[in-house]
Order: sequence, then C-alpha cells, then structure tokens
Amino acid sequence: MSHELIMMALEEDIGEGDVTSDYFIPEERMAEAFLKVRNDGVVSGVELAKAVFLEVDPNLDVQIMVEDGSRVGEGAMLMRVSGKARSILTAERTALNFLQRLSGVATMTSRYVALVKHTQAKILDTRKTTPGYRALEKKAVADGGGTNHRMGLFDRAMVKDNHLAAEGGIAVLQEAIRKVKSDKPHVQVELEADRLEQVRDFLALDGVDYILLDNMSLDQLREAVEMRGEKNRVRLEASGGVNLETVKEISETGVDFISVGALTHSAPSLDIGLDFTAGE
Repeated sequence: MSHELIMMALEEDIGEGDVTSDYFIPEERMAEAFLKVRNDGVVSGVELAKAVFLEVDPNLDVQIMVEDGSRVGEGAMLMRVSGKARSILTAERTALNFLQRLSGVATMTSRYVALVKHTQAKILDTRKTTPGYRALEKKAVADGGGTNHRMGLFDRAMVKDNHLAAEGGIAVLQEAIRKVKSDKPHVQVELEADRLEQVRDFLALDGVDYILLDNMSLDQLREAVEMRGEKNRVRLEASGGVNLETVKEISETGVDFISVGALTHSAPSLDIGLDFTAGE
C-alpha cells in the first residue's frame, strides 16, 4: 500500500515532468542534501521518504541518520541524499510531505502520552484518519508512544449508539455478542455507553471486552471504574472532550484507554526541510 501511495503522490506532483529542474538544472549536476528538522519533535516516515527518493532515481545514495520513533531537536539531520541534483529536487516535496505529516502525528501523540505516563491509561488513535493513509498514520501514532485502536470495521465489533438504537434490547444484544464470538472468535467486542446505567448493564453481559465511556464527566468516569471493580476484565475507554488540557485529569480517573481523534485529524505537520550543501 505504501508503494501505491508513493506512486500516486509522485504522479500528481510530477505529471508530465519536472519542468523547473529539466530546464534550469544541468542534467550532469551532482549534489548532496540533508533533511533537517526545524522544530523539536518525534520522527516518523523516514523509510517512506527514502523510498520516494529511490523511486524517482534508484541511483541516488540515501542514508538514514535517525530512525522512526526518535525524539529529535531543532537542527537534527534525519537523512543524507546524494546524486543527481535533478532527481533530488524532483523527489523533495513528496518525500517531505510524507515525512512532515507522519512526524506531526508522532509528535502530537508523544505530547498526549507524556501527560498520562504517571497513570495506567494508554492513548489510542481512532479511525479519523486521512483516507489511504490509515496504516501510515497508525504507525506514526505507535512511533509517538501511542497504542493503535482497531484498524477498521473488520477487526473489532464496536457497537455504538446508533447500533444500540436499532438492535432492540439487552437480550438481543447478548445474542449478537454470542454469535460474533462464535463465528469470529478473534474479533473483540466493544460497546458504547453514554450513561452509567448502560455501563452497569453492559458489565453484566458475557463476551464484552471493552466499554467505551462516551462524553462522560470526570465523576462519571470514576464511578464507571468503581462499578467495574478489580476482578472484571472488561477494559474501559474514555472518549469525547479529550484534548491536551483535559487528558491528564481523564487519565487519573482510572480508565484503561483514552481515544483521541486529534492525533490524526488535527496534528500539525512537523517542520522539516531539505538543505543542499556545495555540489560535488
């Protein structure tokens, strides 16, 4: 999938050719360039950026200097690229687009993770990802210290308010859980609750792996944790109203997970640039 994205990204950028490089850079000109970070952050997408350069020109010499998941400071050099100047310039923007975007996700995730590290809570991503980028952005979340939620609709049954409104009662819900566990034993089941009464009902069901506590207050979250107790294996996930100002208090309620859509839908890109040295 990454290769398909690279090819699509290069096609939309290069089209019929890089007219600037073709007409203003001599074909024989050789060069060396470094990808450098201009702000502190966490890196993700280095291998992908390398693949972009090599797709444009397999003869380029690309050396990775910092691995994904590394925390870096302003001025850190991530990659060295040498070879034809035309090739480097043609690949530059596409490589940087991937690297900046994914490093931004990793950096945002690391900020959330740092705020909850004194608790048991883990930071989760969501399905609010850039279409086509889901695997890349979820890897970036992991590079930033976060934990991946379900990849899609296929690997976890997540019964939300609209499903509950349509299914017809707790007995029908229990039968549906029993059936999915029988037909697809590898699939976990998560139920969304927006009231404590629902939490109590869901804890009594067999086969529930997670309960999503949707937009609950801190007091409600604490009560749900107390209701769950120490012996029940159902894990509790807080969702809704989560940001960098609220996540610390949410984590201290005792929930197991906190899902944050902002990790992927609102993360600003990390400022990374490509700087040329003197030509060879």
